[in-house]
Amino acid sequence: MAASHKILVIDDSRVIRMRVRDMLPQGNFEVIEATDGVEGLDAIRNQRPNLIMLDFLLPRMSGWEVFQEIQASPELQKIPLVLMSGRREEVTEKIQGPFEYFEFIQKPFEQKELIEAIKASMVKARKVRPTSAAAAAPAAAAASGESAAEIAALKQQVATLQKEMATLKNQTAKILAFIKQKLR
Repeated sequence: MAASHKILVIDDSRVIRMRVRDMLPQGNFEVIEATDGVEGLDAIRNQRPNLIMLDFLLPRMSGWEVFQEIQASPELQKIPLVLMSGRREEVTEKIQGPFEYFEFIQKPFEQKELIEAIKASMVKARKVRPTSAAAAAPAAAAASGESAAEIAALKQQVATLQKEMATLKNQTAKILAFIKQKLR
């Protein structure tokens, strides 16, 4: 059976990429590797991974720059993200905690910490961001007295998003069950 979940590991350290590969449960994961930020961003755009593990300090294009690119794209924001660094301060200098939409893991890490970080990143990636157009649209429509048709269209979009969320929750539950089973 083909791997159903693509995990992208962006790290210039071969040791870390191998560790992540070895710590993941065998079976339905395909690990894609990138050695720097440029390669990593290309892989994110072309491969559409189900999870991104991003080192904060990278050659050619830093993890911070890759992170900013991800955050600038509503499409890429939906991909669960685990930021990795040897020092939490390196990350908090640029990004204020608490980390609401991604998970952070300090290197070196153990398998249990990695699995926990992956689970947490999946939960955080589903959080609705306050600046999203969908959240702002109803208020703007009401303020400018927009048509009922536009409000109906928005309700339709919300219904579609709720269905997608239910599907995602279901998939995440299956992944977690799979991981728990492998960790026994």
